[in-house]
Amino acid sequence: MEIKEVAQRSAEIREQYHQLEIKQDGHSWTTEQDALAFLIDAALVGRQVMAQTGSWPDNANHQLLTEKIGESVWWLSVLAAENGIDFNDAVTRFLQHKAAQFRR
Repeated sequence: MEIKEVAQRSAEIREQYHQLEIKQDGHSWTTEQDALAFLIDAALVGRQVMAQTGSWPDNANHQLLTEKIGESVWWLSVLAAENGIDFNDAVTRFLQHKAAQFRR
């Protein structure tokens, strides 16, 4: 799947969550709430990596790690869109910038 498709599918799924939030809470989450949810998922990625390497006294759950990495990418796409940032452009520019740094 290409980054542009990830962004499109992420937006579609986020809209479905907005409908669930409206039904559940009477309003959809704010971008600040979305950012906090992303940070929680990113922290869970860290915790699972620590568990897999034996640095955290918990059972490693490879499936949970896989899901949380995917969810973190999804959240980043959502947050980019909510803040007027083209996700594809952001990722492409970052990768180009880093590649150029190492070519020097």
